[in-house]
Amino acid sequence: MYITFDELREIKHKLPTGSVKVIADKLNMDEQTVRNYFGAAKYDDGDIPGIHIQPGPNGGVVHLEDTSILELAKELIESSQG
Repeated sequence: MYITFDELREIKHKLPTGSVKVIADKLNMDEQTVRNYFGAAKYDDGDIPGIHIQPGPNGGVVHLEDTSILELAKELIESSQG
């Protein structure tokens, strides 16, 4: 899947408080890995799963090999809005 880096960050900013922990727990991964997925760069404390960023407009184009974090984030946003 392809998405702009800015779109990915926008999704992260829409997440309800505590969502990073919820995502990490549900997907059995480190919280820092989830943060890195959304653009953080603290790789000593967490991996960055299947994400490749190409320079370009809107922060560049991001290729996500595994969309499970993104899909769960969208579900959490949707459930918090109504």
